[in-house]
Amino acid sequence: MTDTDAQRQWHCLSPREVAAQLDSSDTGLSTAEADRRRESFGANELPLPRPPGFPRMFLRQFISPLIYVLLAAMLVSLSVGKLADASFIGLILLLNAFIGALQEYHAHRSALALRKLMVSRARVIRDRETCEIAAEALVPGDMVLLSSGDRVPADLRLVESTGLEVDESVLTGESLPVYKDSDVLCAEEAPVAERNNQCFAGSLVSSGRGRGLVTATGLHTEMGKLSLSLVSAESAQPPLFQRIERFSKKLTIALLGTVAVLALIELARDTPPLVIFMTVVALAVSAIPEGLPMALTVVLSIGTRRMVKRHVIVRKLVAVESLGSCTVIAADKTGTLTENQLTAREVGFCDGGSYIVNGGSLPVDPDPQVEDHALMARVARVAALCNEAELHPLENGQWHSSGDAVDQALLVMAHKTGYKRKALLRAHRLEGQIHYEPALGFAATLHADGDRQLVCVKGALEKLLPMSSHMATADGDVALDGERAVAQMQRLAERGARVLALAEGHRSSVEGLSAAGLSDLCLLGLVGMFDPLRPEAAAAVAECRAAGINVCMLTGDHPHTAISIARELELADSGEHAVTGAELERAANDGPQAIDALTAGARIYARVSPEQKLTIVQSLQRQGEFVAVTGDGVNDAPALKSAHVGVAMGQRGTEVAKESADLLLTDDNFASVVAGVEEGRIAYQNIRKVIFFLISTGAAEVVLFVLTTTFGLPLPLTPVQLLWLNLVTNSVQSIGLALEPGEGDEMQRPPRRPKESLFNPLMLRRVITSGLVMGGLAFGCFYWLLQQGWHVDAARNSVLLLMVLFENVQVFNSRSENRSIFRQPFFANPVLLLGTLAAQGIHILSLYSPLMQHVLGVSPVGAKQWVALLAVAILQLLAMELLLLFTKSRRSGDPPS
Repeated sequence: MTDTDAQRQWHCLSPREVAAQLDSSDTGLSTAEADRRRESFGANELPLPRPPGFPRMFLRQFISPLIYVLLAAMLVSLSVGKLADASFIGLILLLNAFIGALQEYHAHRSALALRKLMVSRARVIRDRETCEIAAEALVPGDMVLLSSGDRVPADLRLVESTGLEVDESVLTGESLPVYKDSDVLCAEEAPVAERNNQCFAGSLVSSGRGRGLVTATGLHTEMGKLSLSLVSAESAQPPLFQRIERFSKKLTIALLGTVAVLALIELARDTPPLVIFMTVVALAVSAIPEGLPMALTVVLSIGTRRMVKRHVIVRKLVAVESLGSCTVIAADKTGTLTENQLTAREVGFCDGGSYIVNGGSLPVDPDPQVEDHALMARVARVAALCNEAELHPLENGQWHSSGDAVDQALLVMAHKTGYKRKALLRAHRLEGQIHYEPALGFAATLHADGDRQLVCVKGALEKLLPMSSHMATADGDVALDGERAVAQMQRLAERGARVLALAEGHRSSVEGLSAAGLSDLCLLGLVGMFDPLRPEAAAAVAECRAAGINVCMLTGDHPHTAISIARELELADSGEHAVTGAELERAANDGPQAIDALTAGARIYARVSPEQKLTIVQSLQRQGEFVAVTGDGVNDAPALKSAHVGVAMGQRGTEVAKESADLLLTDDNFASVVAGVEEGRIAYQNIRKVIFFLISTGAAEVVLFVLTTTFGLPLPLTPVQLLWLNLVTNSVQSIGLALEPGEGDEMQRPPRRPKESLFNPLMLRRVITSGLVMGGLAFGCFYWLLQQGWHVDAARNSVLLLMVLFENVQVFNSRSENRSIFRQPFFANPVLLLGTLAAQGIHILSLYSPLMQHVLGVSPVGAKQWVALLAVAILQLLAMELLLLFTKSRRSGDPPS
């Protein structure tokens, strides 16, 4: 076999011919042969999108209107012979571009690392056994098994298909699923959209099941041919960034108007045009937070890394912040709130009897009691035969099971009672099968049984009752008593069990198996399968309640099961009612208002269909809720996609669920969703902290310049000094704020309103207060020094140091909006401390550097002067503490003292 095999017209060949060409068979490949082929063909993966090179990222930092203004200022300085000013501006631009490019480079590297964590899985036959492997390990000739919700891992030629429909819209643009038939042969010239005997990498299995031989992997697949165009596609800017951009544009317009007025005033005073131009440029740049988009990216990237440590993978960066603002979490029960390790613990019979299954773990000796329990023997036989799971002993003495969780639980139960599936299949050859589908509600198999046929059926009791005419009891088979069967089901369901009914029947004539032909069955019993709560689930739900987040449980289980689990979680009390799918269906006939009335305040939803999960999410959204949805199955995909934030299970989730979600849980644990909410709230808080710090220090400089211009004083700071403040000392400290840990009470606060602005009244009050205090004190200092006869350069030197000290104080004021600086752990953020010391240290070094003395126009200051300026800067801290006390007193309703 060679690389040219990938180019063959597989759709023109029969399954037998394809297997021969690929040197494979229905039993797949051996592990040794697969390893050999992988060396030849490489991994089954598309090349990850390569981030732009560092030089390109570096040059991209200069694409900004504000940077253009600085470049113009540098060129003007050069043209008039101010080499020192031009050199400083150039140095700042280079430093800013380098830092920005470095942050962007690391963000790309982090994104690629996260993509590598999102490994797709595939079920294959290797060494004649069904197993699950990483999709990248597939090679041509592998036999792949497909079922509903799977993403096709490679290009396949189907060898078997049952009701198989595949969504190929990613390749063909066809919106409707395509029906697949393994038995048809296609014309040689048939396009991809018409090759109905093939499945292609990247497409999604909408329904049905199938088996196929891998014909192409990696870049040889049809998806591989599209990979370059897919990699180069640009994603849309997230709404959060769009709001920030709108905010920045409004701020820019306001500040440009302000500096234009200042420029006109200075022109009227005969200030040299060059000085006016450089000052206006520097002031505009100082007041506009041009580094805010990058700061946002840093905050969200840090939140992403923190979430990974808490078992949450972020597929969309903006989802970090979005999850923190959710007001409702609609959680799928199985696998999220529970462990998703179903165990068949009890079998209830229609005559009221029951059988407790041995609770020990495999391997175990068969339960000797079953030999004297004919009913249990019949149940175990059906459970093993009507089953698609696999159970394999491992070398370490443990057992590995694969397949659907319900099938695994039934197979383990049968094994414990002495019934091995492989041995049963040898005695009862499989002759027909109806695979389980959510819409169908049951599965069935047809087996040879001597000169008759044995029909084995499993499914929901309401599905099997119409098919059954009698029921098994200890005294033999009797006419069906549906009420007794329902009573047994309710008994098990009220204990929190997932209940599955089993039935069997015999036929004397050989005929095919169809859903319509299932009748005259004997109802054997009801298996109670328990899925224990995750140990952290109840505490996580309580934490959500404390955080003002409503938790709703969505499940396809029986209402009794749902209510029992909800009570354990303290989601429901004894009188709680579960909204059922039937009730939603009736409400849908009366319109959206009836649905909203039903979902308002509801916390438990049972027996809901995929369409109804979507209906519930949309109803909550109409009521003004910000909805996060968790799920793992193909039936959860519509709700995941429609929700404000979709959270899929990374371990057991289907590929379609993962593709529909914004976040993935690596441990499938609801507690991790709550941890993600906390990290999202921390990220949003840090965004506000960075915005406040950048805007407030810029506002202080605007106030300073407005006051000095109004009083006819010289400019308090030179353009280069302003650039030094805002592009050096400010930037160093803002990075520390992006790394600020949580304040510890994030989950005790109510969620923010979805439409709440970043620049809300609280931030406006804090910015105005900060700007007036810092700007006013700096003006007072400058005015007093000039009145004392100081030279304007010496006065500017002191004002510049004072502004750096103001920044040092303000960065600590920015750590919390509602908590005193004296109640915050001082050493909780070492990076912030180092950044503050670095900002002050860099400035002090500049005072003693001959080069910087010449560029900035600064000189050393004495210890007494430094201490005096620090005392003035601390007044800003006291002002913010007073504002905090005033704000708290207003909230409590008491008059401010």
